[in-house]
Amino acid sequence: MKTKLSVLLLTLSLTACNIMDSATINSQAAQSYRQTVSQAQEHRMIDTTSNTAKRVQRVFQKLVPYATAANTTGQPFQWEMNVIRSDELNAWAMPGGKMVVYTGIVEKLNLSDAELAAIVGHEMTHALLEHSKKEANRSIGLNLGAQIGANILTAATGIDGNLIGTGVGLATDLGIAKPFSRSAEREADLGGLKLMAQAGYNPEAAITVWTKMNQENDNNNAANAILSTHPTNNARIELIRQELPKVMPIYQQAIAKK
Repeated sequence: MKTKLSVLLLTLSLTACNIMDSATINSQAAQSYRQTVSQAQEHRMIDTTSNTAKRVQRVFQKLVPYATAANTTGQPFQWEMNVIRSDELNAWAMPGGKMVVYTGIVEKLNLSDAELAAIVGHEMTHALLEHSKKEANRSIGLNLGAQIGANILTAATGIDGNLIGTGVGLATDLGIAKPFSRSAEREADLGGLKLMAQAGYNPEAAITVWTKMNQENDNNNAANAILSTHPTNNARIELIRQELPKVMPIYQQAIAKK
């Protein structure tokens, strides 16, 4: 996924400590998430009624028990999902399990439930492996000096800053709208495969997600630029193919129980 929650880069300026512990990060992320959702609600961007939103919530709820079982952070996650009405192809998870999926990624790519599960599982794994925390602790010392809610909405959700009367420039100039590293993306791909398999979604659908992303990116130079720091979609597809023999038995066991 492209813009991944650099929320920790914002919360660092509030803590002024050398290392952020998980409990603090999760608490501050939850506050930021509430601000993000509240501002999106004010602009009627939260979708709770469409078929897309209902599908997202259904898939999310099926994955939550397995994500909860996979949590080794030492801190319980309060998993939560909101759907934002936007044409953007994006989804993200904050530390502690606060998530957003954009309607654009579901509708433009015409995702099946299994393909949607691949995306949700991928983002869940970013949170479970605390990739944002690791990024934050590498970035200590940045002074962001801006209101956290406005910056989170712009940098982490992609909602137009002009729409909410906040400055996009600061977030962009300070480089906080960064994707995760290639290694983190690979970890999220593999972890997401296991989660979706456990929930009874065919892991092979992860291949078709990235095939569709390839087709979309061919016509989207901006997307190509953002993904330049990520593994190529073809590389991801190959990684997934190599992992399938490990996760397909998990999927088959899950559907046998139904």
